[in-house]
Parts: sequence; structure tokens; C-alpha cells
Amino acid sequence: MYAIKVENLTKKFNGLVAVDHLSFSVKSGELFGLLGPNGAGKTTIINVLSTLLDSTSGYGEVASFDISKHKDDVRKSIGIVFQEPALDVKLTGKENLEFHGMMYGIGKELRRERIKEVLRLVDLTDKADVLVENYSGGMKRRLEIARGLIHRPKVLFLDEPTLGLDTQTRRHIWDYIRDLNQKSDVTIILTTHYMEEADYLCERVAIIDYGKIVAMDSPSKLKDILGGDVVSLEIEGRSDALLSHLRELDWIKTMASHNNNLSLTMEKGERRIPELINMAHKDGVDVVCVSLRKPSLEDVFLHYTGRMIREQELSQNERKREMLRRRMGRRRR
Repeated sequence: MYAIKVENLTKKFNGLVAVDHLSFSVKSGELFGLLGPNGAGKTTIINVLSTLLDSTSGYGEVASFDISKHKDDVRKSIGIVFQEPALDVKLTGKENLEFHGMMYGIGKELRRERIKEVLRLVDLTDKADVLVENYSGGMKRRLEIARGLIHRPKVLFLDEPTLGLDTQTRRHIWDYIRDLNQKSDVTIILTTHYMEEADYLCERVAIIDYGKIVAMDSPSKLKDILGGDVVSLEIEGRSDALLSHLRELDWIKTMASHNNNLSLTMEKGERRIPELINMAHKDGVDVVCVSLRKPSLEDVFLHYTGRMIREQELSQNERKREMLRRRMGRRRR
């Protein structure tokens, strides 16, 4: 049984295609990830599926309800944790949950039971009567997850749930999310631009780029697409001849050139490194640095798009800054 079905889902903003004919499905109880750089369309997908935005075209179904025709039923069936904090910091943790439960029409006695249950689930029972303004960042995220669960949704959307948290707190949140998925029957849809987060948590991952799915499978199978080891070379000098020679080698499975860096996948990479350095030397290229590792989801993204996710984020930030400069320029005129 599927918790989510999407067919050719598209969302446009003033001609800009934010979500471009997406099709995918998520099984009930699955922990599914949408992985991609900021601005790739992940949050827009969540907003459309949760009925906060209308789609431009295509079909979407959540918990067996059509997202266009049965919006109220969809909203009753989902929980959502937004990127930006949405807690009332002048209330206690318990009061935040009390208010949310009342909004969902949960009766007083049942509400008390649910509040105890979700606070225990996210390990905040001893902080129930503390004002949220005195919570740490990690505690706030856990409380938001608890709030999203109080009405026992069939589907829980987590939009960048660890954004802005330190490494240790982020890892703790991962463990809460994984335990939640294993101990309950709730389906979790998680958006992230953290490679290690998707790799650690998700049963399957859809890699999103410019509103499209460029690859989708389990993290391990996505990495197996590349196969072998990843040998990265930082080089100096004209690389045309070297690249041409590398393309002729049948033991190099994939190759990506990124500025002054080459990323090559092959079997037994440690034995091939001396040969690669000698080849570069003969072609007049200096090898400044060499590294060897197993493939990551970052390598998968690079393989399918020709760019690193971090590079993509930088270019998107540049576009945002340019748009801001233009707006400021128009205002001055």
C-alpha cells in the first residue's frame, strides 16, 4: 500500500518551473528522502503535497486522498515540521502541544494522554513545563516533531529537520527520527541537502535538481551505480590530453571533471594511483593532491548533474544576490 502517489506533478511560479513533472510513490511506513541543494524544489514539493500550495498540473495523492479534491482529509492525515521554527516560545512545551491538540479537536482526556506519549517519545517529559524560549535548538526541533505527531498522522513531513543545528545535536535528531519510524507505522518524508543525513536515515532517496528527479533508489544502490573506489585528483596545467587518454581506459567506470579536479571511479583504486600520476606527468599535468575513498551520494549527484551540490548552492545564492541587487537598483531609481 502506498502512502503517497505522485504523477507528473508540476508547480510554476510566474513562469519559473519549481517542480517539473515529478512522478514517484512512497510505501506506507517508509522513510523516504528528497535530497538536493537549496532551491532545487524540495520544499515546494512538500508544500504542494501538504496542500499549502496548489499544483499547476499533475496528480498527487496522500494517505489515499487527492491533494486537489480532498484537502481537509489530507491535512487531517499529515503532520509537518517546517524549516523555520513555528513554536510559541512564550508557552511551555506542554502548552504548545495542548494548543495544537485543541486545534485538531482532540478531547481533553485523550489530549493529556497523547501529550504524555509524544513527550516521552522525543525525550522531553522532564522539560514539559519549561518555557520554549529556554529550550536548546535540538529540543525545539524535537518538540516540533512531537507536535506533528500528537494527532497520530499517517504521513509526517520533515522539511530540513536539522537545518542550523550543530553536528552532535543533528546526530541525536537523526536517532529520534529513525526510532520514530521503526517504532510507529508513520510514513516519513524528509527533505535535506545533507548527504550524510539522507544516507543514514532514508530507505530510499530521490535526488532532486532544478525541480526534477535525476536518480531514485536506496542510498546503497545509488552509490553502487558508480561502483568501486573514487579517486580524486587535483591538477594544474592543461588537461585536454590527459582527459582524452583517461576516456580510453576501460578500467575507469565513470569520470567527472570539475574545475581543476578530476573524480574517477574504478576498482582497486589504490593500485591505479601511481599509473594515473605517471600518465598525468607524461601529458604535462601536475597532480597537486590525490585522495581515495568509497562513493558517496555527493558523487552520485555529481555523476548525474556534472556539479557538486555545494557548488549548486553557491550558484543559487549568487542568483539570489543578483536579484536583490536588481530590486534595490529599481527602488533607487
